[in-house]
Amino acid sequence: MALSFFFPLLFILFFVSPSNAQSFIGVNYGLLANNLPPPSETAKLLQSTSIQKVRLYNADPSIIKSLAGTGIGIVIGVANGDLPSIASDFNAASQWINSNVLPFYPASNIILINVGNEVLLSNDLNLVNQLLPAMQNVQKALEAVSLGGKIKVSTVHAMTVLGNSEPPSAGSFAPSYQAGLKGILQFLSDTGSPFAINPYPFFAYQSDPRPETLAFCLFQPNSGRLDSNTGIKYMNMFDAQVDAVHSALKSMGFDKVEVLVAETGWPSTGDSNEVGPSVENAKAYNGNLIAHLRSMVGTPLMPGKSIDTYIFALFDENLKPGPSFERSFGLFKPDLSMAYDIGLTKTTSSQTSQSPQLGKATSMGWCVPKEDATEEQLQDSLDWVCGQGIDCGPIMPGGVCFEPNNLVSHTAYAMNLYFQKSPENPTDCDFSKTARITSENPSKLFSSSYFI
Repeated sequence: MALSFFFPLLFILFFVSPSNAQSFIGVNYGLLANNLPPPSETAKLLQSTSIQKVRLYNADPSIIKSLAGTGIGIVIGVANGDLPSIASDFNAASQWINSNVLPFYPASNIILINVGNEVLLSNDLNLVNQLLPAMQNVQKALEAVSLGGKIKVSTVHAMTVLGNSEPPSAGSFAPSYQAGLKGILQFLSDTGSPFAINPYPFFAYQSDPRPETLAFCLFQPNSGRLDSNTGIKYMNMFDAQVDAVHSALKSMGFDKVEVLVAETGWPSTGDSNEVGPSVENAKAYNGNLIAHLRSMVGTPLMPGKSIDTYIFALFDENLKPGPSFERSFGLFKPDLSMAYDIGLTKTTSSQTSQSPQLGKATSMGWCVPKEDATEEQLQDSLDWVCGQGIDCGPIMPGGVCFEPNNLVSHTAYAMNLYFQKSPENPTDCDFSKTARITSENPSKLFSSSYFI
């Protein structure tokens, strides 16, 4: 049976309150639109949510100023077009800091400067060669005004920087990028800055549009994917992609460098010939991702902590070029209403952080494992449910529902608790065809008092 990385970490779920651990949830604030609300109104919107960090692709002064005094972490960006001047002239880097940081900091909580965006993907050798010198000059300019270490410096990479990502433990950078990356990784290691990457399970699904791939990408019940090198079974694409990046860093001797997810998301609409975009899928991916982050489970190779993750994007961008889905990643509409509810508002965040009453029946009954479910299927279901933000602490040793101490009873508890979240939806008691709804009190089936 595959190793289960999750169950020992249920202690973490028991002691960590999701509503108090939101610092890892960020959002991308793109500006390629002509219908966006004023920055002052957007700042109020952000304060009404559990979003604690915002990533800008530039250093728009009106937005930076609007976020003053909010405490929201701000990531700003040096445009690719500015790299040549900043790389070749320290004074240009110093002027950039004087113009885009000093007038606002510390009232505006600038925490990171991304120097360039997906520069390696451009295949512009001249620009690629200027990336590290530009990062170094920005770092020196920060140090010159005593902000070195207070504001980190990095750059953002596309997932195509990996030459291999399957299985996750064998993740490695493409040979053509390794020479250039070595200096960048050394810089990140020396400065304590993160390696920023853009993993998109959406694109993985587009290249392999099978139902089982969709479930894997959306954090929904699935049979998982085994990493034969480690024996770990991955239950979602996000973890697999992030761990592949971690393995690539480790392969070059930089496993201590933190991984930061600079972009990830799912479009809500697209053309009829585009596979994957829909409100249902976008809500499932982003909602389940947030629940996964709040669970503090981490990934199999980086357990027990949540990766800083910036969801793409705050608003749709109606002027963005490319396929229509590129303009449809927004979590909110220009009128500041939600495109769909994924529990980001502070009121719903607080409500969703509370687990339903233990063992209670819904109007449809209880959700329990089928009698022919295998031990491996039960463990997969248990791992998945407890990774969705459900409080599984009570079935840990010492918990009020730990006894009877067996996999079937623990899984029954978790399945039923998850089912209570949407009791009128029988598909939430499916678990890859391994669960069923029953009107008979499960305490009789599993010799457990927690269903009473």
